[in-house]
Amino acid sequence: MKSDFKFSNLLGTVYYQGNLIFTKNGSTLLSPVGNRVSVFDLIHNTSYTLNYEHRRNISCVALNKQETLLISVDEDGRAILVNFRARTVLHHFNFKEKVRDIKFSPDGKYFALAAGRFVQIWKTPEVNEDRQFAPFVRHRVYAGHYTDIISISWSGDSRFILSSSKDLTARIFSLNSQDKGVKMTLAGHRDYVMRAFFDSSQEKIYTVSKDGAIFRWEYTERPGEEDLPVEEKHMSWRIMAKSFFLAGATVKCATFHSSSNMLVVGFANGEFRLYELPDFTLIQQLSMGLNAVSTVTVNNSGEWIAFGSKKLGQLLVYEWQSESYILRQQGHFDSMNCLTYSPDGSRLVTASDDGKIKIWDIASGFCLATFEEHTSAVTGVAFAKRGQVMFSCSLDGTVRAWDLIRYRNFRTLTSTKRLQYSCLAVDPSGEIVVAGSLDDFAIQVWSVQTAQLLDQLSGHEGPISCLSFGTEGKTLLASASWDKTIRIWDIFSRAQTSEPFDMMSECLSLAMRPDSLEVAASTLDGKLIFWDVENGKQTRELDCKKDILQGRYMEDDFTAANSARGKNFSTIAYSFDGLTLVAAGNNNSICLYDLPNEVLLKRFTVSLNMQLNGTQLFLNSKRMAEGGAIDLVDNDGELSDVEERNRGNSVLPGSKRGDISARSSRPEIRVTSVSFSPTASAFAVASTEGLLVYSVDETVIFDPFDLDMDVTPDSTLEALKEGEYLNALVMAFRLNETYLIHRVYESIPFKDVGLVSRDLPVVYLPKLLDFIGALAMDSQHIEFNLIWISNLITAHGKYITKNKHMFGSGCRAIQRFLNRLAKDIVGAGKKNEYYTAFISTSHQIEVKEQKEIETQTQNEDDSAEDESDEQSQHEPDTEDGWFGPNDEAKKIIDNFTDSDSEIE
Repeated sequence: MKSDFKFSNLLGTVYYQGNLIFTKNGSTLLSPVGNRVSVFDLIHNTSYTLNYEHRRNISCVALNKQETLLISVDEDGRAILVNFRARTVLHHFNFKEKVRDIKFSPDGKYFALAAGRFVQIWKTPEVNEDRQFAPFVRHRVYAGHYTDIISISWSGDSRFILSSSKDLTARIFSLNSQDKGVKMTLAGHRDYVMRAFFDSSQEKIYTVSKDGAIFRWEYTERPGEEDLPVEEKHMSWRIMAKSFFLAGATVKCATFHSSSNMLVVGFANGEFRLYELPDFTLIQQLSMGLNAVSTVTVNNSGEWIAFGSKKLGQLLVYEWQSESYILRQQGHFDSMNCLTYSPDGSRLVTASDDGKIKIWDIASGFCLATFEEHTSAVTGVAFAKRGQVMFSCSLDGTVRAWDLIRYRNFRTLTSTKRLQYSCLAVDPSGEIVVAGSLDDFAIQVWSVQTAQLLDQLSGHEGPISCLSFGTEGKTLLASASWDKTIRIWDIFSRAQTSEPFDMMSECLSLAMRPDSLEVAASTLDGKLIFWDVENGKQTRELDCKKDILQGRYMEDDFTAANSARGKNFSTIAYSFDGLTLVAAGNNNSICLYDLPNEVLLKRFTVSLNMQLNGTQLFLNSKRMAEGGAIDLVDNDGELSDVEERNRGNSVLPGSKRGDISARSSRPEIRVTSVSFSPTASAFAVASTEGLLVYSVDETVIFDPFDLDMDVTPDSTLEALKEGEYLNALVMAFRLNETYLIHRVYESIPFKDVGLVSRDLPVVYLPKLLDFIGALAMDSQHIEFNLIWISNLITAHGKYITKNKHMFGSGCRAIQRFLNRLAKDIVGAGKKNEYYTAFISTSHQIEVKEQKEIETQTQNEDDSAEDESDEQSQHEPDTEDGWFGPNDEAKKIIDNFTDSDSEIE
C-alpha cells in the first residue's frame, strides 16, 4: 500500500469570510475558506482546495486578468502570491497592516490595496521584467481619507482608482501624474460609503452607502458656466440623482456590472436585490435566509451572481435570468462528530452536533443531501455492506436507518428505556445493528428487517465507549468500556468468544481489522494496543506519546514541548488490507503507522491557523504580560461597527468545540473522526478546520514494470501494428503511460479479448482492473468494457478471490460502473417500453379516427339535410376529439409520466 498521501481537498465548509472571485470565463469560483482557498468548477461540478495555508483567516483575495497570479491576504496583512495554474506558491509578503480590499487593474500591470486609510499601488510581478530582488515593487501611496478604507475599484482603462471609506466619502485617485488634476472627494452621504463604481463610459460614478442611499455623480460644468468657452469652464463631479432603498435597510455589500448597468446589493436581513441603473429600476428581490449577505460578485457575462454569508457559511451562485440556483451549499453549523466512507468510496457521510447528517460527493466536493430528522447531536454513522442503507445514532435516544436511493428515513430503532447513544456498529450483512450508551452498561441489538430489539448484551461493568465490527470473515463484535476491558461477542450465538481483554487504562477508540482477526485500541495513556481475537493474546503495543504533536494554547505560559494535553488518540481506523493504521485525537497531528514493522510512516499537521488553540509551538514572551496573554484581551468594544462589537456574543463562553462557520470563540484544534477509503487511495479526517481529504496522486507517480532498452512507445505501437496484442499491452504497462495503455486497450479486437485476458500475467491484473474501472465511467464503449471485465473475472477469478487486498480499488471502481450502468439501462428500458406503447396506441387511435372520418363523409353524401347535425355531432373537440388524446391515450401518458418520475 502506498503511503505518500497529500492534502487534496477540504469539504464540509464552503465559505468563511472575504470576497468571492469569478474567473474570466465565469465558470469557476474562488472562495476563501478559513485560511485556505477553495476553487469550484460550476460547469463540471468539481472542486479542489489549494494546498497552501495562511497563519490567519483570509480577509481578501484577487486574481489577475490572465488568471496566472492569485494573491490572498490574511487578517494580519500577510500576503501569499500563488501561480494559479500551477497551484504553487511564488512569494510571501507582509503589508504590515490590515488589508480590507485588493484589486488587480484591468490591464493586469498593477494591483491596488486598501491598507488602513491609505491606497497603495503595487506593480504586478512579470517574467519580462529585469531580474530584481523584490517581487513586489510599490508604485505609489495615496492619502486623503481620515479613517479606514472599505473598498477600492478601478476604471475600465486602468487610469483611475475609486476608494470608499468610513469617513462618509469616496475619493478619486489617478495612476498617472498627468491626470493628477482629476483627484477629488465625493461627499454627501450620511453613513459609511460601502462601494463606489465607474460605469462603462467612465462619465458616471455610483456610490452606495450603508444606510441604503445610492448617488449618481456626473462630470459636468458648474452651474451658471454653460455659456462660457470650454477653456474657461470648471469641470467637476456633481450629484445628479439620489435614490434610496427601503427604509431601515442596512447595506452589507454591493457590486456593479458595468456592461449591463446592473447593480446587485446585499442587505443585513439576508435579502439581495437587483437594480438597473441609471433609472434605479428594481429587477428582482430575493432572500437567502435570515443572516446578512457578506459578499457578492458577478461574472463577466452578467448571468451568474455569487453570494456568501459568513454567519452560516453559505455559498450561493444564482442565475438571475432563469431565477434558478447554479450552486447552493452550506456546511455544518456545529462541529463534526463522525464520518464514514460509502462502500464504493465515492461518497462521504458526516454527522454533527447540530443534528444534521450530510452526504458529500468526493469528486465534486458538493453536498448531495442533508438529513435533519435527528433532534440532538448525531454521534455515529455507519454503512451497510452494499452501500444503499446507512445507520446513525444520536443523543436523542434513537437509531435511524436511511435509504440512500430515495433519501428517506425508513426505520427508527429505540430501546426499552430512554438512552443517549454514543457509538454504533453495523453487521457486514446489514441485518443487525448494535449501539452503546454512556448511560447504560448493556449493548443494544436490533434487527433491521423487523425493527425489533433482539437482545441486550450484558457483561461490561461500565459505560460503553466504542463498538466495532469486522467487514469480512466471522460476524464478531468488539466492544470497549470504561471498565478497562475489551470484549469480543458472537452476535448470532449471543455469547462471548473469549475472556475479556484487560487494559491498564481506559479505551478511547476501538477498531477491528477487516478480516476480524485482530482488534486495535487506543488508550488514555497514549498507547495503541493490538489483540489477537482467536487466541485472546496481546500481539503488539505502541507508545505514541512522542509521535503526537500538541501545540500550546493561548493562555499557556509554557511551550508545546512541555504540554501534557492531548497526548493520546481518540479515533483510529484500519486500512482495507489491515497493514496500516491512521490515528488522530484532540491535537494537531494525524499519524500513519505501518503495523508489521511497528513504525510511524508519516505525520500530518492538521492546521497552521494561529487563530485556533493548539497550533502554536513556541512561547513568545512579547505577547505575554502580567495579566496573561495579550491576545486574550477582548478589544471588540473599541471597534467602530456595532456588528463587529457584538460578533462574539452569540457563542457560549468556554466552548471548546467552537464552530466551523464562525470561529470567534477561539476553538481548539481537534480531530473527532478518521476513516480510510475502501479504495485505499485516500483517507478523510473530521477536524475543527472542516473535512480534510488526503489522497495519493497516482497521476504523477512513475512506477514502471521491468523497463529495459527495448521497451519504448515506438516499439509498443509497432507490436500493436503487427497484431502482438498481449506484448503491446504488457509493454504499455511497463512504461506506465496512460495514453499508451488507452490506445493499446481500445485497439485490441473484441474477438481476441478472451485470449489476451487468459494469457495476461497476473502481475499486471490489478493495474488493468484499475484502468478499466477509471475509464469505464466516461467511456462510450460500454459493451467492449463489459467484455473485458467478464473475460478477466472468468480467467482470473480464483486469483482475485485469494488476493482481495490487491484488487480492492479496481473491483470497487468496476462495481460502481456496473451499478450506474444497470440503473441507466433499466431506466432507458422502461422509457422505451412506454414510448413503444404510446406510439402503438397512437397509431391505433389514428386508424380508428380515420375510419370515423370516412364514415362521416359517406353519411354527409347520403343526406344533405342532416349535414349540420352530423357536423355538430362529429365536430372536433380540443380536449377529447380528433386533435386531443382520448381516454386510452391519456392513460398511456399518465403511466409514462409516473414511471419517469419514479426512475428519476
